[in-house]
Amino acid sequence: MIVIMLSEACTPADRRRIIDLVQFAGTGLRVHTPELLSLSGDRDAIRALLSDEPCVLDVAKLPAAYPRSARLRGRPDCTPVTLGETSIGGSAFTVIAGPCSVENRSQLLTTAEAVRAAGADALRAGAFKPRTSPYSFHGLGVPGLRLLAEAREVTGLPVVSECVDVRDIEVMASSVDMIQIGARNMQNYTLLREAGRTRVPVLLKRGLAATLDELLLACEYLLDGGNEQVVLCERGIRTFETSYRFTLDVAAVPVLKERTHLPVIVDPSHAAGAKGRVVPLALAAAAAGADGIILESHHDPATALCDGAQALPVEELPALMERLGHACAAAGRTMRAATPARVR
Repeated sequence: MIVIMLSEACTPADRRRIIDLVQFAGTGLRVHTPELLSLSGDRDAIRALLSDEPCVLDVAKLPAAYPRSARLRGRPDCTPVTLGETSIGGSAFTVIAGPCSVENRSQLLTTAEAVRAAGADALRAGAFKPRTSPYSFHGLGVPGLRLLAEAREVTGLPVVSECVDVRDIEVMASSVDMIQIGARNMQNYTLLREAGRTRVPVLLKRGLAATLDELLLACEYLLDGGNEQVVLCERGIRTFETSYRFTLDVAAVPVLKERTHLPVIVDPSHAAGAKGRVVPLALAAAAAGADGIILESHHDPATALCDGAQALPVEELPALMERLGHACAAAGRTMRAATPARVR
């Protein structure tokens, strides 16, 4: 796969001329954006053909076929994604926290208030839950989305929630501030295409056994649909080790930073599988250069209907936020100040 980066000063006439030139030198030409073309062919021949074109910034060969998500010359190192009033991928480290699932109004609002008070940037909670067993709690569904809307109104925090079925995309897009595509659905291409047609930011989690190239190719479905607000998430992969739930691939953070201009965050909860391991993994993520974390926290983990063992008690969130500040400083980042309480 070869990509051609054009300057912002490139006029429609310049672009048309370049397209006409390369159509004779390559195959499978696609116009992704006004500044990006991709095709297959001989890079050296195409580069020579375009050597006298002043608006051509670069002719590059990609290691894989993900031209939209690739980090290329002429693009910023990181393209921030807007989430409510915050921005993932900027200079500040982002913390998204909340319960695994929406269980009831009291549970959600109590946890949400504690998440806001601790200084987190967004609230996470699942209205729809994919579960290994069909007999497990699968979430409240649409009533859960209504409770999330209330939590957002009460706390002022933007809401992140998972979509598990393509039939729910429309209601999710109108109810939450960021749609999560979970690990089990990373290669659900129909769901990815539909999420790509929305303009709601998407959090895409790495699959349990997915390579980084496969993650970026899955992301390409979202970007190809026109949704440029995408955040990638490392949440641990399945390996031969059985001492913990998943193996957190911390090395994925700097490698993804080398390959893509999209923000990269880490989920320390699903990798840990136990609350005592969440804090060290969260600190490791910050020190490795992640743009943020998404973790599970609950006001009473012992009563949680889903993943209570890995949920950090809300009273431990302030201490984690303080320690994250030190880890972020070591990585050249800052933490945002806590959001003032809303007057009701």
